[in-house]
Amino acid sequence: MRRVLLVDDDAAVREALAQTIELADYAPTTAGSFVAAKDHIRRDFPGVIVSDIRMPGRDGFHLLAFAREIDPELPVILLTGEGDIPMAVEAMGKGAFDFLEKPCAASDLMDVLERAFAARTQVLEQRALKSELERGDPAARLLFGLSPQAEALRDRVRTVAPTGAEVLVTGPPGSGISKVAEVVHLMSPAGQGPFVKRPASSLSPDDLARSCGDAVGGSLFLDEVSAMPQATQFAALEIIERGPGGRIIAGTTADLSALSSEGRFNADLFYRLDVMRVRVPSLAERPDDIPVIFRHYVAQAAEQAGIAIPEISSEHLAALMASDWPGNARSLMSAAMRFVLGMPEEVTQATDLGLSEQMARVERSLLIAALGRHNGKASDAAKALKLPRKTFYDKLARYQIRPEDYRR
Repeated sequence: MRRVLLVDDDAAVREALAQTIELADYAPTTAGSFVAAKDHIRRDFPGVIVSDIRMPGRDGFHLLAFAREIDPELPVILLTGEGDIPMAVEAMGKGAFDFLEKPCAASDLMDVLERAFAARTQVLEQRALKSELERGDPAARLLFGLSPQAEALRDRVRTVAPTGAEVLVTGPPGSGISKVAEVVHLMSPAGQGPFVKRPASSLSPDDLARSCGDAVGGSLFLDEVSAMPQATQFAALEIIERGPGGRIIAGTTADLSALSSEGRFNADLFYRLDVMRVRVPSLAERPDDIPVIFRHYVAQAAEQAGIAIPEISSEHLAALMASDWPGNARSLMSAAMRFVLGMPEEVTQATDLGLSEQMARVERSLLIAALGRHNGKASDAAKALKLPRKTFYDKLARYQIRPEDYRR
């Protein structure tokens, strides 16, 4: 839910602002004083605070200080009366997110709220990822996404990894095949051993033998195994048959089954590698994961560059979700780096997509975004999009979207 804690001692002003906020698809909670508001302020509060500065007793400055003590990254927007601008500027220096002069235009308030929510969402998502890290689940820690497809991928890895059998990881270019292979290794019985990654295209039989020696007690990942030279393919088959000393994980963006049928890849080796298979979905198959992955890459890029994490507008995220990503996670990572450095290019659709496909992607992203804002409540999302309930549910069925997948 897009929550707003609204604090103002003037009941009429408080009521008017609450109605404005609610009409804009936010969920306001009102309080007439610092004392009434403070119990609502928590570190996990999924929203922002809007507070008047001048209030009897403990004022907006006290509320700001209290909120920052609970969570320094909780956005606090202060409302000022005429003549209080210097006071508001002082509050900005003390950590307020922004300030508005009363009476404020609804459009100005919505603009500040939108920016504050984008910042809050980014903070909470990064904390959720860090929490997964602390729980020690490599699949949750390293394979990002909230979609059913992302969860299915994590479940598949959790099933395959403990078996110790050979694994074939497939997927489109840039989708994260290497990362999935590493997670399989980390969650396997050999997870404490070395993870040795080798490009299969440049491996000679001797190189392969040495790599297997390096991976004893761990895992050997053969990247793009479809490009392995024929002589090395025969050597790989022999090594697997006698026991390599470590687990072999192979990755490919090609259809090894088709290549083996055409005689372009050793069929026996294919069957030995394809004991357990993990398929990595493309970003086009799970566009609702794009905001989470992009925010992660933006935070990562900002840390590398030594600068503050920039705000990401909802419009920019919607454009990312509606766009095709032939380079998948790899191209999204590059886009995040350019965004952090202040050089974001216009996000465009792939040239091979027709108008109807592009419009469908935009429509799907808007449906998902509405469900996310309303905690998976389809009736509220339909109302926000101004759609009849039947039309809304028909669209959910068409795009195979389940509201329960977007409940928090």
